[in-house]
Amino acid sequence: MKETSRRRLSVVLFSGDYDRVHYSLAIASAAAAIDRPVSLFLTGNGLKLILDDFEGVPGWSLLGNSENGQSALKRDQEHHKNGICTIDATLKACVELNVKIYRCEMGIVIAGLNKKAFRDDLPLKSGGLSTFLSEAEKDGGQIIFI
Repeated sequence: MKETSRRRLSVVLFSGDYDRVHYSLAIASAAAAIDRPVSLFLTGNGLKLILDDFEGVPGWSLLGNSENGQSALKRDQEHHKNGICTIDATLKACVELNVKIYRCEMGIVIAGLNKKAFRDDLPLKSGGLSTFLSEAEKDGGQIIFI
């Protein structure tokens, strides 16, 4: 019997809203956990997810408020209290499950950032849309835009 490969899942994370960022990580880690190859392409306000810490405050705390109006930090603390994976725990799971994390070169320029603004503890790849789309088409890929 021929073994078939799993369809690639490629997530474009454009939103910087905490709830959408958190759920995109949940989708990516769940897909990777069932052996789907996964790529996460961060651009726009989604790049805030991987900003380096500043004076002990996580860079991702700059994400927009959750849909219930809570700040990113407050919402993350609430998730932790309720036994839901936090941003850091879910991002760590993505790394451990070999999710490829790309930061959009055009998005970095538009945001006025440079590569030093990002965390150095994550295996980040740099690339543009052509890099992402070339990766996304592998294995009968599926793209989700968040």
